[in-house]
Amino acid sequence: MSAQRLETLLHDARSWPEEDQDELVEVARDIEGRRAGIYRATAEELAAIDEADRSGIASDEEVEAAFAMFRAG
Repeated sequence: MSAQRLETLLHDARSWPEEDQDELVEVARDIEGRRAGIYRATAEELAAIDEADRSGIASDEEVEAAFAMFRAG
């Protein structure tokens, strides 16, 4: 995609609903993280880990291993 096409997309996105703009930002962050070799867990992923921790589905060791993976990313 040329820089001009990207600029046009970003300009057009300003008129999108806020939830669509937020989604575009999340996708761009995912791409940036992948390019930098960094994984950032989403709020939903972190919430699922917290829920698993509270529910007893995952052991303390499994939860810690998951968080360690996110911290290492």
